[in-house]
Amino acid sequence: MGSNSSRVGDLPKNEYLAKLSGTESVSENDPFWNQLFSFSFPAPTSSAELKLLEEATISVCKSLVENNPRTGNFAALVKVFLSRTKELKLSAECENHIFIWQTHNALFIICCVLKVFICEMTEEELQVHFTYEEKSPGTYGSDSEDLLEELVCCLMQLITDIPLLDITYEISVEAISTMVVFLSCQLFHKEVLRQSISHKYLLQGRCLSYTSKLVKTLLYNFIRQERPPPPGAHVFPQQSDGGGLLYGLASGVATGLWTVFTLGSAGSKQQNPELSSPLANQSLLLLLVLANLTDAPDAPNPYRQAIMSFKNTQDSSPFPSPSPHAFQINFNSLYTALCEQQTSDQATLLLYTLLHQNSNIRTYMLARTDMENLVLPILEILYHVEERNSHHVYMALIILLILTEDDGFNRSIHEVILKNITWYSERVLTEISLGSLLILVVIRTIQYNMTRTRDKYLHTNCLAALANMSAQFRSLHQYAAQRIISLFSLLSKKHNKVLEQATQSLRGPLSSSDVPLPDYAQDLNVIEEVIRMMLEIINSCLTNSLHHNPNLVYALLYKRDLFEQFRTHPSFQDIMQNIDLVITFFSSRLLQAGTELSVERVLEIIKQGIVALPKDRLKKFPELKFKYVEEEQPEEFFIPYVWSLVYSSAAGLYWNPQNIQLFTMDSD
Repeated sequence: MGSNSSRVGDLPKNEYLAKLSGTESVSENDPFWNQLFSFSFPAPTSSAELKLLEEATISVCKSLVENNPRTGNFAALVKVFLSRTKELKLSAECENHIFIWQTHNALFIICCVLKVFICEMTEEELQVHFTYEEKSPGTYGSDSEDLLEELVCCLMQLITDIPLLDITYEISVEAISTMVVFLSCQLFHKEVLRQSISHKYLLQGRCLSYTSKLVKTLLYNFIRQERPPPPGAHVFPQQSDGGGLLYGLASGVATGLWTVFTLGSAGSKQQNPELSSPLANQSLLLLLVLANLTDAPDAPNPYRQAIMSFKNTQDSSPFPSPSPHAFQINFNSLYTALCEQQTSDQATLLLYTLLHQNSNIRTYMLARTDMENLVLPILEILYHVEERNSHHVYMALIILLILTEDDGFNRSIHEVILKNITWYSERVLTEISLGSLLILVVIRTIQYNMTRTRDKYLHTNCLAALANMSAQFRSLHQYAAQRIISLFSLLSKKHNKVLEQATQSLRGPLSSSDVPLPDYAQDLNVIEEVIRMMLEIINSCLTNSLHHNPNLVYALLYKRDLFEQFRTHPSFQDIMQNIDLVITFFSSRLLQAGTELSVERVLEIIKQGIVALPKDRLKKFPELKFKYVEEEQPEEFFIPYVWSLVYSSAAGLYWNPQNIQLFTMDSD
């Protein structure tokens, strides 16, 4: 930047940045601001590119931190930006490219400086830098106008009111990014912030009136997935000028241009598919951050309230009376976007948030006749469990658990027939029901967890989803039936192994070393809990939908020896009664039919036997129903999770990992 600068390394010597961060105060009316804002370069599109920029400007920012409380130059910069935004909407309508371009550049500088301020100082010190009047360092008059609140309100207005055009796309993205940066105080605290500068401005005061409009705009940005316009095409016709690209402006402004510079290989970098729409990505991250702000002492989080209460545009029923932040949105468009975007953690987290907290959305989704469009991406996340972080897997699994709480869902998924599931590689599935595929993927997740992560929470939720579905199992695919019994076989072998180890440890000599013996009793108890759950799932299917599942009966008979050891086990005797009855009944019918029976003949005998089996002999057990219950302090999980997504997302935001306190940088 600067009249003779063409590389990032030249920025510390840039005369305009030196004047901004120097010891001399610059008036709001000084022509300097037009010169400062008249720069052009390919906008950073990744954290790596932002890192280069931040490293190059760190000396400038340190000077600004030191001098600004006396010069007020940063406050002047903010006020110049605020005055320009008042004409931004009209400029967009009139296609005033130069004005929008310079306003975007002003906001870009503010965002970069604000990020450094938040990282380097306390919130009280930050407010000093936003004061209107010149004051001595460390003082802040309560009667002065609150420039920071004005900036936050202005950003909200910019996000919600400026029409989305080619010439306004970048400033819309920058406004959202600046909001994320403003909220990033949380990154620099290990504990969850319950009272902070963000709470002061976003949960009360002037900004509160923008709540529903902001949430609605961010949702629609996510829905539309608008791609950015071609580089440079939306600003001015570009003209070749030596080694760089200079915009063709009036000569009076051109004399103040900062020459083009490149950030790494920004010009030739291929776009990340996940960031095909930076606006949608940034909007989603900001929405999740807002939704997970902790409640104010005297009022609940209004952004979460808005997310919980919005309705379909086709719903004409009145809102319940206490809904100050309610609005309407097109559910069909939202559903389509959610189905298409589940490859990202943040889209899965949004789906979880909506399903869990908004009953209107949950009812709408469960009534859809194309649920496979939503369920298949979730199953694919679980299928590729080894490639996903644990939080993403948990969210996908909890979504399935929430869906399986509904009996209508559990019935309908067995009516949806899928063909050629290409991502399922264990076996060629030319035709299978969505319900059977769901069972296969959940069982695979359990088996993966047993051999790798051994996470009891994951086991519990997988089994809970299967249990919720079990009474509604219909026409199970033969492979799905086999996998249910194979999982039981795996558990049975593990049970026997731990039992043998426990027995040997009791018989063996006492250990003389300081190494504690494994707690076999606890291991055995956990395995027996899981085995009990599997027996209950099988029993639930047999007592409620035996006539729909000959393939499960076939698999039971094929592996009947597995169940022998559990007939007399005190933990399983009651639940084994029905399974034992079914095995005995059908075994006798097969024995009567002779030996060397084909698979087709065995299935035919089973189908005939299902009709003849006296159902009153099957003992009734309480219905298996599990509901997802959020932890008592969900913010302790979700707030670090959301900020880890913001931090790791290639969203054009960069924070120095040495300063991050909220989560460890090597965590998922």
